[in-house]
This record gives sequence, C-alpha cells and structure tokens, in this order.
Amino acid sequence: MEEDIHQYSGEDIVVEYDVNRCIHAKECVRGLPAVFDPDKRPWIEPDEAAVEELMSVIMACPTGALQFDHPDAEYEEPIPERNTVTVVPDGPLYLSGDVEITAPDGTVLLEDTRVALCRCGASSNEPLCDSSHEEVEFEASGTISTDGSTADRPTADGTVRVTPVPDGPLRIEGRFEMQGQDGGTKSCDSGASLCRCGGSEEKPDCDGTHAKIGFSSDVSPD
Repeated sequence: MEEDIHQYSGEDIVVEYDVNRCIHAKECVRGLPAVFDPDKRPWIEPDEAAVEELMSVIMACPTGALQFDHPDAEYEEPIPERNTVTVVPDGPLYLSGDVEITAPDGTVLLEDTRVALCRCGASSNEPLCDSSHEEVEFEASGTISTDGSTADRPTADGTVRVTPVPDGPLRIEGRFEMQGQDGGTKSCDSGASLCRCGGSEEKPDCDGTHAKIGFSSDVSPD
C-alpha cells in the first residue's frame, strides 16, 4: 500500500486527502459541493462550511481517502459501534468500524474506521481498491447468502483484523455484520475468508479459485 496525501488547511480544521485511496464515490461532492469541487484548484476549501458539517461529510467517505485533523480532541472521529462489511455490486468491499489491516507477519499496515478493499484482483494498491474494477469490467452481485435468522446476533464490535493471504483471500478476524446491496445481512462472529482474486463462484466468499487461476499478489508492508 502506498500513500499520496495532500493537505488542505482551513481556519479551524485540516482536511487530508489520500489520492491513492480515492475511488470517486463522490459522497463529498454530493454532500458539500461548495467545499469539494473537482473543477477548482484547490479543489477542497475547508472554510466554505461549518466544521461539524464538514466532518460529517468527510466521515461519509467510504474509502477513508478523506480524513480530518482538528486540534480539539472533542472533534476526533468516533469508532462506529458496529463493524460492517458492505458488498458493493461490481465493486469493492466497504469496511466500517474498528479496522486494522495487517501483513501476514503481523505488521500493522493501516488502522482506520473506513476502508475499501479490492475484490476484483486487479488493484495496483492491494489490498485496497483503486478503481481497477472499472477498467477490467468486473462483474459481481452485491448480494450475500444468509440463513434468514436474526436471533442471537453478535454485537459485531471490537477490532476487525484484515490480513491479505499471499496469493490468496482476505482473511478477516473479528466480529462483524456483512451487508448486501439487496438489504440482506449476515452476522459473522468467527471471521471469514473473502475473495480478492475476482474468480470465486461464491462471492464475496472465497471458494479456492485463486489457486486454480494462479492468482498472484504482493502483500508486503512496502
């Protein structure tokens, strides 16, 4: 994973933008067009909105490409009460919660509350999504298989640890709720192995196809 962070300073807040994590979900542009205008330079003007409103829109950025820094600890971004994995049709996996991405040796690569993970197998910034799914015309539904039961749902809190297995799936440890585009949900209290090669017939779950198609990945901390 590589960072390319640009900072935009306002009177009371600094907005940070990581170019490499942006996949143009445009939540910021829709939320505050006076602040976020891709046709202007600079394209982010923090003082064009109230701090609280600006923070709210930044926290709606599903990839974590946008972050904010405020000198008052009261304005720190809270960790969501529930960990969720949202399956985006023809796109990535959006993770929200107490998220930690680690290398296979346990090295912590990223800690955040908002992350977009590649599931097409083509990203050049693995394991993060970089919009390559659009270039390769990745197709996958946003539905998930559920058992229809909502009884005894786990709390889906605590840290969710994501480890990209070399030449294999995304191993997710911790408690979370998986959400589909069709409104379906599934509680996962013992983790999961999710496809990132793009070839599984059981998406978003891994079915071992990565080995059959010779999927290769680079998951080193560098």
